[in-house]
Amino acid sequence: MSDLIRFEKHDDACDVYISGEVDLSNSTEIRKTILSALKTTHSVTVDLSAVEYIDSSGIAAMVEGLQFAHSHSKNFTLRNPSKQVRSIMELARLDQVFHIE
Repeated sequence: MSDLIRFEKHDDACDVYISGEVDLSNSTEIRKTILSALKTTHSVTVDLSAVEYIDSSGIAAMVEGLQFAHSHSKNFTLRNPSKQVRSIMELARLDQVFHIE
């Protein structure tokens, strides 16, 4: 696991913390971490407060996590998206698709 991602598992939930820049060079690692967490717990929350930049591949990793969660009756939440992440999500209207805390 890199400095980019850390997670805390408790009971049947997992909090995934992502920091730095999320782009094509690391979005696969993020996607794998999110999907792995969803396969082993009922609820996954991804904290995006420390993400300075996210590109379309990073957004795609979040969308894939959401789709997996929906198709397996699991919970997937985004928490505290940074100002940059929130503006991208609002521009793409994804703030209406994801559950955001």
